[in-house]
Amino acid sequence: MFIAEEIAYLNTQQFARLATLNSGGQPDVVPVAFEFDGVGFWVGGGPTVTGTRKIRNILAGRRLVALVFDDLVSLQPFVARGVRVYGRAGEPVQRVGMVGPGTFTRITPTTSWSWNLAGEPATDEWYPMTRTEHSITE
Repeated sequence: MFIAEEIAYLNTQQFARLATLNSGGQPDVVPVAFEFDGVGFWVGGGPTVTGTRKIRNILAGRRLVALVFDDLVSLQPFVARGVRVYGRAGEPVQRVGMVGPGTFTRITPTTSWSWNLAGEPATDEWYPMTRTEHSITE
């Protein structure tokens, strides 16, 4: 499960970057809007989303994905923070999501890392990461 600080941070983010694998094993990364349901993430959209690489890659059975939620709070001083998630994409389904009715897939986290959610300036030592193994119950 995500800790309270991670949940609070994820709820402030509007976009993530989603990586899926194409047929040759090449990662493909795209920005996505998402919905966080407290455990997993919904990505997708309207009627044309089924033609996108991300959905085609998932429909082809390449279900291992990665998500990154991050922001750069400041350059002077340097302040970066974020959450990275490895997970598994479910079968795309029809549902009403944040952008209305469409095709969405739910990403169930398997491992996540977070760093500097308090938004502290970087020091001589880089930000430590918190790693969490998520149990898959679905």
